[in-house]
Amino acid sequence: MRTFVVFSASDEIPEALRALEDGVDIVPISDLADVETDAQPAVLILTAELAESDLLASVPKHVMVLAKGPEARAAADSIDRLFLDLDDLSSAEAQLRAFRSAARTSATELARSNAALQLDELRGDLRGLNNIGMALMSERDPDVVLGMILTEARHLTTSDAGSLYLVVEEKVGLRTLHFLRAQNASLPDLPRPDFSLPFDDSSLAGYVAFHGQPLIIEDAYQISESEPYSHNPSYDLKYGYRCRSMLIVPMKDHRDMVVGVLQLINKKSNPGAVIRDQQSSEQHVLDYGERDVELVQSLAGQAAVSIENGRLYKDIENLFEGFIKASVIAIDQRDPTTSGHSVRVATLTCDIAEAADRANDGPFRDTKFSREQMRELRYAGLLHDFGKVGVREDVLVKSKKLPPVLLERIEARFDLIRRTLESDFHKKRAEHLLEHGEDGFELFLQSLEEEYEKSQSQVDRFQEAIRESNEPKVLPEASAEILQDIAATTFRDFEDQQVPYVTPDELHFLCIPKGSLDPDERLQIESHVTHTYNFLKQIPWTTNLAQVADIAHGHHEKLDGTGYPRGIQASQIAIQTRIMTVSDIFDALTASDRPYKKALSADRAIEILDMEAKAGMLDRSVVELLLASELHHKILDTDWRDL
Repeated sequence: MRTFVVFSASDEIPEALRALEDGVDIVPISDLADVETDAQPAVLILTAELAESDLLASVPKHVMVLAKGPEARAAADSIDRLFLDLDDLSSAEAQLRAFRSAARTSATELARSNAALQLDELRGDLRGLNNIGMALMSERDPDVVLGMILTEARHLTTSDAGSLYLVVEEKVGLRTLHFLRAQNASLPDLPRPDFSLPFDDSSLAGYVAFHGQPLIIEDAYQISESEPYSHNPSYDLKYGYRCRSMLIVPMKDHRDMVVGVLQLINKKSNPGAVIRDQQSSEQHVLDYGERDVELVQSLAGQAAVSIENGRLYKDIENLFEGFIKASVIAIDQRDPTTSGHSVRVATLTCDIAEAADRANDGPFRDTKFSREQMRELRYAGLLHDFGKVGVREDVLVKSKKLPPVLLERIEARFDLIRRTLESDFHKKRAEHLLEHGEDGFELFLQSLEEEYEKSQSQVDRFQEAIRESNEPKVLPEASAEILQDIAATTFRDFEDQQVPYVTPDELHFLCIPKGSLDPDERLQIESHVTHTYNFLKQIPWTTNLAQVADIAHGHHEKLDGTGYPRGIQASQIAIQTRIMTVSDIFDALTASDRPYKKALSADRAIEILDMEAKAGMLDRSVVELLLASELHHKILDTDWRDL
């Protein structure tokens, strides 16, 4: 084995070299371009003739320069490459020591250079792994995460291709490996895979997943028959490829459980090489080494944690989605007449927001919503009426002006009035017969019957007026007058007390000028907004969902300050809330499932929204966007359960 190399002009080989051991390789050269060393300690004897070349600076740094003559010494010294001048050494023994010292220094410099190179590579690997780790931790999209894992693993190992498998539990105790991702630089247009492998050691990926240990394959077509696993060549045959070297690494989570497998194929000597057949694989493919295993294991560990975090994040999202759906169901069960309202409002609100986000000009050219903001807006839309759970049910579902118990009491009272009139009729008839006999009875009876019929007719008219006034519509002036007449009319009950046809409490509700709610009940209904806000503020929202409560809180506010519950102005109302307000009003106007009002047509609802926008109550830009986009047809034409 050679210990070091000496490069020298053929006519300038010192006699001292003859005494060195056989391991020294003396290489005659005629030009400095001939100085080529394969990472081995080396010495250059620089003569005046060789120094005339301007290639001395390109001689590898680990090659120690021994000058011979003043010209050579000056050339080496000028670029700080001089180790020793042989002319300063008079004896062969001194020159021999100089050669050995130069060789040792060369070996030291070569080791230092290699260590520095390895350190740079290690630093690069660490930077790469750190960057990958940060990227994986910040990314929530599972599809993007999987792509990043595979791309970076290939990049770190200069692999031509790679595959990624995830462990899927089909049912308790039954796991499979789902082939989820594949990349191939030589075949970039391959279709995306979608199949599963058994969770056993019959396949390469299955073996690694089953045993939890990495596997290095030098040649996939030369696997010993004694191994339980084998390579399936169908992929190569189908697409025209040649798998050679392979590195398969398990991805383990913090519990040391295998969550997936990372499979890398064909480590390349030239990153740009294309591997398509046996010849190209032999020319460009290298074996995977321990460094590759360590790098990929480190990446696989980060990837497993990222995948686990992604799954946990998704589970939390699903859990919260389930909670929100349950909340919406709870709202619907408390007030079945508004079933679907929250879903429709959330859908229309998000659709309008997406349309605003797509706008490149006009009032929404600078309006942009991130994916997280759209989710935040959807949650706010679904939960905007959740506070209704805090409103008394008899007020929440009230469809007539009179509370049901008061209506029943009035109806019973009018039955009593009729029976009382009937009783009075028969009593007067009997008293007349007892007192006067048949004298004038026919004439008296005729008058009594007319009076009775008139009284019954009045009772019918009063009762019909009450029923008409009980409807949740604008109370005409004539109806208000007859209600006062009814309230002023009395009858004598069984206890011989004068009782009004309608009590002051009942008259209060019947005289509601519009709708079905009196001022106190309306305040109770309006309080649902505050209940919603107080409820939503109790939830420890993530940063991305921090505005859910605030967005929902303002959905009944108006830009001119006439809304409720806070009466805030336009500057305090976010665009998300403005959009929700328009959606909420539109659905309330067009909903066909409310017994206390008739549904309006979409055109009429838009007209009302436009009028309120012109009056400064609603955001005119949002109303115009709704009209221009015709997004409202979606909630009108689709069952809310399918939204």
